[in-house]
This record gives sequence, structure tokens and C-alpha cells, in this order.
Amino acid sequence: MRNRILRNNKRRDGGVSSSYIRLKLKKGSWEIDLECQEDRVTEAIQKVLAGLNVPQGIPQEGADEPRGATCKTLLEQLWQEGWFAQPRPLGEVDDELGRRGYHYDRTAVSHSLTDLVREQTLSREGAPRNYKYVQKRPPEGFRAVGAQNFIGP
Repeated sequence: MRNRILRNNKRRDGGVSSSYIRLKLKKGSWEIDLECQEDRVTEAIQKVLAGLNVPQGIPQEGADEPRGATCKTLLEQLWQEGWFAQPRPLGEVDDELGRRGYHYDRTAVSHSLTDLVREQTLSREGAPRNYKYVQKRPPEGFRAVGAQNFIGP
């Protein structure tokens, strides 16, 4: 919600008062201009929101919107899917995230991969600047493609 508060010394009737405030509230498809005394702002907003059948309180911008997925969360999801069963270089990981519609800076992807290595979810092979990331342990309930159950004697 974008809010604008303008303090004004003039009222609409031309009189002068130092305690009048003009508000402009915008949210989605609705926009409200409100002018009232400074000490009555809360009461006026509550009346407007009650008339619009909106929950009480001043809506916060972004409060209704879901948060985006973090890079680390997306990498954990790839791990859960078994995507890291084969060693993958940073570029391939970044490309896979991009293919799924998530475009993070490579340094962010690299830092998140390093966090997963520290947490012992993934391990890395190779030399610095040329690492390949692979699962250190498979996710619970994960079964590799082609894996078979063997029953001992």
C-alpha cells in the first residue's frame, strides 16, 4: 500500500488550521483521499477500512505477498530431488536454477553451495574455482534410479 501524508494549514472551506492532514491511501485497485484533523487520523482510517470490509489496522505493503524462495532453499530442493546424485559444477547448478525460472547471481549460488557443504549436505570435489558439487548423503526416502533392493542370504 502506498500512503502519502500531506500536512496542510488550509482546509477545504478556506479556513486555516495547523492540525489538518490529508492522506492518500492506495492498495490494488482502490484509492482513497482522506482529509481530517491530525488527532482523528486513526479513527478515520478505521472507519474507511470497516466500510471496505478490510481487516482492521493499516495494511502494510508486501504483507499479503508471498516471499520468494531463497537460493539455499532452492538448492536444498534440488538435493531432495536427487539432482546432486552426480557431480555438478557451479555453472551447471546456476543453469538449472535459471531453467526453473530463478535467476540468482553466481556468487549467491556459490555461497549457498558452500553453506550446504558446511552443513554436510553436499561435498565438493576438485580444485578451487573448479569445484563440482555432489550429495554427501542421499535425502531420506530417496532411491537412485536403477537401484535395486538386495535381500541377503
